[in-house]
Amino acid sequence: MVVRASTPVDEISEHAALHTEGRPNDNLGLVVGQNIKRLRTRRNLSLEALAKISGVSRAMLGQIETGRSVPTINVVWKIACAFDVPFSTLIATPNAEAIRMLPASEAKLLTSASGEFSSRALFPFDGERRTEFYELRLKGNGVEEAEPHALGTTENLVVVRGRLNMEIAGQHREMGPGDAILFHADQPHIYRNPGKDEVLAYLVMNYVEPTG
Repeated sequence: MVVRASTPVDEISEHAALHTEGRPNDNLGLVVGQNIKRLRTRRNLSLEALAKISGVSRAMLGQIETGRSVPTINVVWKIACAFDVPFSTLIATPNAEAIRMLPASEAKLLTSASGEFSSRALFPFDGERRTEFYELRLKGNGVEEAEPHALGTTENLVVVRGRLNMEIAGQHREMGPGDAILFHADQPHIYRNPGKDEVLAYLVMNYVEPTG
């Protein structure tokens, strides 16, 4: 669920990033920066050391931590993988409510730099969890290349509308409305939309360990 691995991290637009229902979410960008700095400090990592293990430049990391740059979904995934934590760890905000409504108008959207791919989080980022639930959309003829997630991570996806070609470690599976697939996401996987119409799918991501 990331943008194409070939996209140079330093050239990713700040505006094709974390959004709340189609508009840039500045608060979410600040939360991501604070969480990255917290994890980096806890693990005694310098910006240079984190840059080396994540593949995200030191300059970009510095801009994100200080709130001067809003990261794209690709950048957040790279950093989460470097820390070996679930994606939601980097965008989590404390919340103790027993019942949570997630209005569509306040949805957190994660988009690729190309704008072809987007995911909407259908769960609150407020604590440790092993399971994450997303709504995925991939535009016509769109391609989304995902880097391997944390070891042991699995994805369970069902297509609601459109046709989807899944490539998992070199193996292809064609999917249509109602088709579901379960696979190990700790290996390279690619989402392809071979048609003209947008693909709508729902994804449940399971981690071996909850957010640490």
